[in-house]
Amino acid sequence: MSDAAVSRQLSAVNVDRSESSFAAFWKMAGWPARVSLALLAAFALAALFAPAVAPYDPAAQNRRQPHHPPMRVHLAPPGEWSEGLLYVHKTKLADIRKRRYEETEERIRLSFFKRGRVLTTADPDARLFLLGTDALGRDFFSRLVYGGRISLSIGLVGVAISYTLGILIGAFSGYVGGRADFVIMRATEILMSLPTFYFLLTLAVIIPATLPSSLTYLLIVAILSFIGWAGLARIVRGLVLSEREREYVLAARAMGASGARVLVRHVVPSTFNYAVVSATLSIPGYILGESALSFLGLGIKDPDSSWGLLLAEAQNVEYLLRFQWLLIPGLLIFLTVMAFNFLGDALRDHMDPKRRGTV
Repeated sequence: MSDAAVSRQLSAVNVDRSESSFAAFWKMAGWPARVSLALLAAFALAALFAPAVAPYDPAAQNRRQPHHPPMRVHLAPPGEWSEGLLYVHKTKLADIRKRRYEETEERIRLSFFKRGRVLTTADPDARLFLLGTDALGRDFFSRLVYGGRISLSIGLVGVAISYTLGILIGAFSGYVGGRADFVIMRATEILMSLPTFYFLLTLAVIIPATLPSSLTYLLIVAILSFIGWAGLARIVRGLVLSEREREYVLAARAMGASGARVLVRHVVPSTFNYAVVSATLSIPGYILGESALSFLGLGIKDPDSSWGLLLAEAQNVEYLLRFQWLLIPGLLIFLTVMAFNFLGDALRDHMDPKRRGTV
């Protein structure tokens, strides 16, 4: 075979490899995984650009409009599009005891990309409540958008820390063996034997209530990461025990590579496929952990917001019956958890040759 033919074959292989990453995953993934990826991307972008997406400061109060229901957005007639494509009706508080509002005939025009917001009112003094307000008159949509920053980032940061620890400790334990392996595995078994939720409650109670939410956030991430690495380390150890006897590892040793180089360059990367899938499936656990702590009043504190903290207001049965929009944070948590699960299943199918029906 000529050199030109070999070059063409190598180029084809490189193209196939480049196309087999995201493009192959997108082709193979079913509609649940595609919808999940789009949904998570939308949530992440909204949280990342929260100052532009949220119409108001999440801590800004409107005491005259507590528990305002979500406003209905209307499409203006074509002849009025020069004034604004969308509008809502101004409301008035008809019954302060029952929190009953009535729409008036006055219209509030909406504008896109005005005053640094994606969607806001043309009149800066007018108010737009897309998802209503809470008991203090704070815009619920703005609090949801800013709350997504904490609820989503806790899962990503927690997984990044715990999986880095789990992979490094598990790989070291499996590759070195001996007494070090024995001590590390007994420590992981102790951590795995702890009842996770009750351990979280115990540690969260120790956290002083006077701490600012930023420190509370860091402590929650540290607690969740401290618990999460042990299970992964044990599985990675098993993977490394099988990988360290493979031919390419033995060949690297025979060529004089140090143990650290063999571990970092050859053994640890062999665990990445499993780690990526496992991390995707583990993120919902971190989100639920933060939500549970905030729901019980042991996590993020008011006036900061997270989805778990916002859902805590729905504990009041009267509020639950009359102000159903307070349940929206629970819906967002459910959608996020399901999206990560669908995405993790699709990644597992994509990375496992047996599930793809290939050898």
